[in-house]
Amino acid sequence: MTTNLIVTLKDHTDYVNSVAFNPDGMLASGSCDKTIKLWDTSTMTCVRTLEGHTNWVLSVAFNGAGMLASGSFKTIKLWDTSTMTCVRTLEGHTHYVWSVAFNGAGMLASGSADKTIKLWDTSTMTCVRTLEGHTNSVWSVAFNGDGMLASGSCDNTIKLWNTSTMTCVKTLTGHTNYVRSVAFNGAGMLASGSQDYTIKLWNTSTMNCVQTLEGHEAPVHSVAFNGAGMLASGSNDKTIKLWDISTMTCVRTLEGHTDYVLSVAFNGDGMLASGSDDKTINLTHIYTKKFVNTALMTMNRRGLIDDVIDNIMEKLGVIDKKGNPSGCVI
Repeated sequence: MTTNLIVTLKDHTDYVNSVAFNPDGMLASGSCDKTIKLWDTSTMTCVRTLEGHTNWVLSVAFNGAGMLASGSFKTIKLWDTSTMTCVRTLEGHTHYVWSVAFNGAGMLASGSADKTIKLWDTSTMTCVRTLEGHTNSVWSVAFNGDGMLASGSCDNTIKLWNTSTMTCVKTLTGHTNYVRSVAFNGAGMLASGSQDYTIKLWNTSTMNCVQTLEGHEAPVHSVAFNGAGMLASGSNDKTIKLWDISTMTCVRTLEGHTDYVLSVAFNGDGMLASGSDDKTINLTHIYTKKFVNTALMTMNRRGLIDDVIDNIMEKLGVIDKKGNPSGCVI
């Protein structure tokens, strides 16, 4: 695997609490400066700053159809990214909205410090259900593709909810401190990052913990999967760790942030975004060995000469100017 820091984005004036990609190459970032910034990742420029929240923006999420949700103190705003306008403000929570997540069927979930999760129908802009059961703040919510919702809480537990019946089907225990982040991988696995410095991997069929990943030296604030069997974890130790889920091992530790890493997110093109208390966002390319080998074979089949291939690989960040592998290749 090769990693290559592409750029550090520095337009926010306070902590970057949350980052999220849409399928079209746009990155959103929510900050304690009360704004959301939208970034074009092809040009690495901020294309719009969305204003309207009167408190910290704690969470952002795209729905894949041009809508962006942002969570703040008591409110959630829904934005049309084609017109860059706020189309609705959702009210109902009584405290900070720490996390927002869409499913593929027009539903938005929001987790709050008021200890509840609210489910919203984005076609009618109404709350259709409030899920109760956690005994402390809900820090993170995430959907899988099978109608399941996971919620991580400061009560040290993860709850799994059936969104058809609106019931809790399982409470997962094992963390010894706050559960800061939850994420599904689309293949029956759930990851949870905790203030106990660990990440736990859960089989959602058996509801069992299959592995505890250790290595961070401070609370784990955010976890995210990509589509190639990799998990990223951002920590208050100022690092991001990349984990190979097939071997349950850490394959790389990314450094560069100078304060807590609060949020991590992948896009579909091998890019990792990380938001930090240092007020910046780092964008890093993650290239797997499979990607590099496929690219080399494709270029060889097309008859490209070695100098041209080296030039392309250098521009991708796979090798440096001397032809040596950049970063860590595994």
